[in-house]
Amino acid sequence: MQTAPLPDHPQRTLPDAERIDWLRLIRSENVGAVTFAALLRRYGSAAAALAALPELARRGGREALRIATRADAEREIEATAKAGARLVALGEPDYPAALPTIHDAPPLIAVLGRPDVAADPARVVAIVGARNASGVGARFARTLAAELGSQGFIIASGLARGIDGAAHAGALATGTIALMAGGVDQPYPAENRELYAQIAERGLVIAEQPVGTEPHARHFPRRNRLVSGVSCGVVVVEAALHSGSLITARMALEQGREVFAVPGSPLDPRCKGSNNLLREGAALVESAADVTAALRGLRTLREPAGDSYRSVSAVTSEAELGAGRARVRELLGPSPLPVDEIIRQSRLTPATVLTILLELELAGRLQRHPGNQVSLL
Repeated sequence: MQTAPLPDHPQRTLPDAERIDWLRLIRSENVGAVTFAALLRRYGSAAAALAALPELARRGGREALRIATRADAEREIEATAKAGARLVALGEPDYPAALPTIHDAPPLIAVLGRPDVAADPARVVAIVGARNASGVGARFARTLAAELGSQGFIIASGLARGIDGAAHAGALATGTIALMAGGVDQPYPAENRELYAQIAERGLVIAEQPVGTEPHARHFPRRNRLVSGVSCGVVVVEAALHSGSLITARMALEQGREVFAVPGSPLDPRCKGSNNLLREGAALVESAADVTAALRGLRTLREPAGDSYRSVSAVTSEAELGAGRARVRELLGPSPLPVDEIIRQSRLTPATVLTILLELELAGRLQRHPGNQVSLL
């Protein structure tokens, strides 16, 4: 069931100099995964994008932008290696096979352990749920993970206490992937340190944040989209309303993944969110057979949903940009608006609109939202 490399992200190994440029670019101020992709698409290389950053930010209204130095990048590479991990770039053979299909795939990730466990995108299933899991919920998650593992599936989760930890523990013998909110060397919570060490030895640990980064609240939603992103389906076991597990389920739907939920007692607030997923159409799970039946025959995930890293020849003149900036800014506000709608209403070329949005984002004036939407800060 191995899938071929996606055409927009042909497999290759980055030369050392290019890896440093990639790392510098993604660690520069106001550059996220989507902006990184847009910059590479427009300028053709990270080195050219780095050179363009100051002027782009100035046009967006920002005079000084912090750009990561070569020394910064070299220190991070050295620290990552000291932690026993290494940085893998999007498009390299050890990059998780399913992850390039999400629109905001991280350009670089730190990996610790066995990258081969994430090599088949149709064989990774995420199990997530409540941190304050009930005994029954934790037992079910562990059993489900073990049964899916015995049938050749790899279990992904977020190494949190409760359902996540139980799922990892159940899949230790067959393969499990831990997605970290902080650095690859920062297991959280502390009670899962031993489990983290076992996963690092027998499975795979993945982190988007730099090594040494302690997890903060803002990191967890970013981590959640990786949990669903490395998987072909997400099983939610015990989730309260407005919980992080429901964020993972929503992101899974946006990424084109299958979403499953385990029914729970209507009297238990830990089950209100997961029961609501069933009400909204998630597939019901009472055993591993329910998951395998839905995923049987799945061989490919959908094509990349957003920007590719291929360079395009569209060149926007300064005159066109100057005439369009006021128009785009007038359309933007605090409420998210689809980029396609901005292009339609502004009657500007896509290249012009995307360049103006890049300028605003690098100036710290634009926020990106799921579904290719943006708002003005």
